Amino acid sequence: MWRYIVILSCAILLVACATITKGTTQLVAIDTPGAPGATCTIQTPSEPQLVRTPGSVTLSKGSSSLAISCTKECYLPGSSVIPSNAEAMAAGNVILGGVIGLGVDAATGAMNHYSDLVTVAMVPDQSCYRPAAPVPAPGRHSS
Repeated sequence: MWRYIVILSCAILLVACATITKGTTQLVAIDTPGAPGATCTIQTPSEPQLVRTPGSVTLSKGSSSLAISCTKECYLPGSSVIPSNAEAMAAGNVILGGVIGLGVDAATGAMNHYSDLVTVAMVPDQSCYRPAAPVPAPGRHSS
């Protein structure tokens, strides 16, 4: 009898395994190699989040990929997507916690995971690098 109570108790505790062990938010580092100081906007379901590169932002986990766009003076805008992937732990919920655990982890976003580092390529804007106008030679000036 005690054995069944222990097994049942463990199953209840593991119902939302990823929610408990991995949490519902994640720290994601954002970088724009060769263009530090860019301002990046991440389109999240709740509201856009800003980060200056290189930097980190805390994102609420979810099943949707997130669009990211970066801008910096004298650079063309850069954009990318932050894909959402399923945590390996989610499969354990089906075995240990059943459908309820999987449902809890899906609802909280805990069964998802974003890349820990996202890089956005930015290309210099050649129109920003025009040569300076020639300076007139000293000497005669017309009146």
